[in-house]
Amino acid sequence: MAGATTRWWSKETVAVVTGANKGIGFEFTRQLAKNGITTVLTARDEGRGKEAVEALRREGLDVTFHPLDVHSDESARTLANWVKQTYGGLDILVNNAGVAKRAVNLENVDLVMQTNYFGVKRVTEAMLPILRHTSAGSRIVIVASRAGLLKMLRNKFAQELADRENLTEEKINDFVKAYTEDVKNGTWENGGWAERNTTYNVSKVAVNGYLTVLDRALSQRPEGEKVYVNSFCPGFTKTDLTEGKGSEDIAGAVQTGLWLALHPPGGPSGKFWTDGQETGF
Repeated sequence: MAGATTRWWSKETVAVVTGANKGIGFEFTRQLAKNGITTVLTARDEGRGKEAVEALRREGLDVTFHPLDVHSDESARTLANWVKQTYGGLDILVNNAGVAKRAVNLENVDLVMQTNYFGVKRVTEAMLPILRHTSAGSRIVIVASRAGLLKMLRNKFAQELADRENLTEEKINDFVKAYTEDVKNGTWENGGWAERNTTYNVSKVAVNGYLTVLDRALSQRPEGEKVYVNSFCPGFTKTDLTEGKGSEDIAGAVQTGLWLALHPPGGPSGKFWTDGQETGF
């Protein structure tokens, strides 16, 4: 990862951060706003979202709240329409909203996949039409995890998803469906899935697969319409997601993601990053 970046943004640059009323999303919002970017903090719980915005405004930061339920197509479209009407477009999207559940059951599988994988797709697809066409390019940053590396798998999908050139959204959906079916049938423990935090791991494998498919599609855009899309692992950070057991400093945990949001034009795209370094899938 490069050092200091060339400042291409201004007060007119607009960022949206999902799931940002606490944890990584809250700190990411703070750091973007500290860089002088007009930032929209989103959360499903309106009360908690507004409290988070007020806390940041007390720091003198330009942050606005808008509700967002990443499980809802309508909610994602409503946010996109509001951003377009209010600001004219979007420059930076940070897909942070995420959840982890230890117990492996259908209810938890649905919640985790709808949030961590389908939620990322849903919000991204709603926002793509309003991403601004600029010489600096727009940015999409996805909060992923080292738990989503393919080495976690011990089944046919490890090889299928490793073939990034031929990876499709249909193959990723089949991967998620196969895991869900194994959970439904009670056979997931012998299915070659990850051994710990299984559902969370599978969701992050899926979202990094989506990153590859998305980047391939966006790379076809002409000059002046460039969109850089990357994912990163913030590390084992002390947040509600880790049940307060993390060890990473939260301000430091977002630095790789912040650089991916602000890197100079011509920077990386379609990559997964950890500790400031590009990491293979």
